[in-house]
Amino acid sequence: MALRGAQSRTIAQACRAVLLTANPRAKAMAARAAARAWRGGRLAHRFDVAMPDRPARPPEPALLPPSRMPKRGRAGSERTRIAMLHALAHIEYVAIDLAFDCAGRFGVGRPRGFIDDWLSVGADEAMHFALLDRRLHALGSRYGALPAHDGLWSTAEKTGGDCAARLALVPMALEARGLDVTPATVARFEAAGDDRSARILSRIYRDEIRHVSIGTRWFETLCRERSANAADLWKTLIAAYAPGVVKPPFNDSARHAAGLTLDYYGTLAAPA
Repeated sequence: MALRGAQSRTIAQACRAVLLTANPRAKAMAARAAARAWRGGRLAHRFDVAMPDRPARPPEPALLPPSRMPKRGRAGSERTRIAMLHALAHIEYVAIDLAFDCAGRFGVGRPRGFIDDWLSVGADEAMHFALLDRRLHALGSRYGALPAHDGLWSTAEKTGGDCAARLALVPMALEARGLDVTPATVARFEAAGDDRSARILSRIYRDEIRHVSIGTRWFETLCRERSANAADLWKTLIAAYAPGVVKPPFNDSARHAAGLTLDYYGTLAAPA
């Protein structure tokens, strides 16, 4: 009886609750609490509620189309660094929802390891958001002070009916793009003397290699179940959902460490 009571809440309910939490700090706390509850056996492995079509969002930041986002200004200035940190904080905020939506939407019929992985990713993203939000406050700003764009969640909406498409686009394309550009961003912060921000970005970079690896591994699992060639299916999905999103320069060493070899992206790269 005690065990049943301890598992009165389900994994689907916990994921949905994270998605429907709008306040950024509360969302981060809910994500980490849900991951702890799952690890501690306090959530039943059942999918009894559906994920929302769209997560709850706070009044700020204002969400703009990418084409309407303001220019960041002079490279290396504090204003530019704040704008970059704000953009990264928004990515991490949305990434919390992407991870919990993946677990809650696509976990039906999948082994516990699938839930283990995506809740651990979601907890990482929550920690990343908290680090960036704290850094913004230290620099006299805050998350929500600047506009942001909604492109990441639009990708989730496109792929809501196909787990393979979600994995192909989010961890294996968009997050992999982060592996390509983050080392140069870290160098820019170091050159500006902002070592604290550079250390945060380096921590995020190391974690994102693992996230891309998780996405690639589960994508390859789905491909084996479908008797499909993983690299060929990935190229097909990228061409169908996000043509042109894969482009150089590439961080081959980080991509390969995540299992994303040249078989996937080598011939799909858009011209530089």
